[in-house]
Amino acid sequence: MDSAFAGFMRFLSFKSGHSVRVLLLSLLLGNVAVAATLPTSAQWTEEGLRYLHGEGVGRDTDRAVVYLCAAAVRNNARAAFELGWLYLEGRGVLRREGLALAWFERAAELGESTPEKLMASLRSVKADPRACVDSRGQDLELGKPRRAELAVAIYELAPTFELDPALVLEVVRAESNFNPRAKSHKGALGLMQLIPATARRFNVEDPFEPVQNLRGGMAYLRWLLEHFDGDLKLTLAGYNAGEGAVARHGGVPPYAETRAYVQRILTRYQNSKA
Repeated sequence: MDSAFAGFMRFLSFKSGHSVRVLLLSLLLGNVAVAATLPTSAQWTEEGLRYLHGEGVGRDTDRAVVYLCAAAVRNNARAAFELGWLYLEGRGVLRREGLALAWFERAAELGESTPEKLMASLRSVKADPRACVDSRGQDLELGKPRRAELAVAIYELAPTFELDPALVLEVVRAESNFNPRAKSHKGALGLMQLIPATARRFNVEDPFEPVQNLRGGMAYLRWLLEHFDGDLKLTLAGYNAGEGAVARHGGVPPYAETRAYVQRILTRYQNSKA
């Protein structure tokens, strides 16, 4: 508890908004009994709708999807219903009746009924598997509450480091598959698999604390992007093998692991950008 709270206070010293302070508290304090300050699924839903409609914030469909999914996977009926409308109308995303039906059906299971005429219009449609699909058609794979909450944290933190949240999501997916306690055989730790030297370099005291780890990993990604003049392929290679290895080999090192790592992230990220 003490370590988590101290990390949270250090995070608050960075440039951040009220939504970040509220929404990330659950990530840091885990099961601590502070329910009055933890976000409810209804608050996740309201935040998602704010970004969907641009109410007091810049409109951001992808962030809206992340918030609504975070609420829906925590069994919020309204969030599931709003996702149904989102995919039915194609508001900033590809119109997908099957996906819309899947979310309407989930909303009904949770107690939020859909107008009969609307459901009748979808009678010939086969429901798709439920998914959280962003504006570029990429399934964000946020089927578990913890993973969805981490995705929200990434969307909140990434702009501080002038990074695309979609890129950071793919790095986290490749590094740890969203496991805050991940540890590699080489000693890399946490969500973004920081080796101890990199953690110290970017002032990460506890690599297993999610926000500290994300901040350290994003700081390193930002540094690499500047070091390699915005070359994303070299940045990813440097993140995996170290910037020294990239310099020694004059490009992506001829390591099978590094090349597969770079290709895996670029394929998902660039496909989503397309």
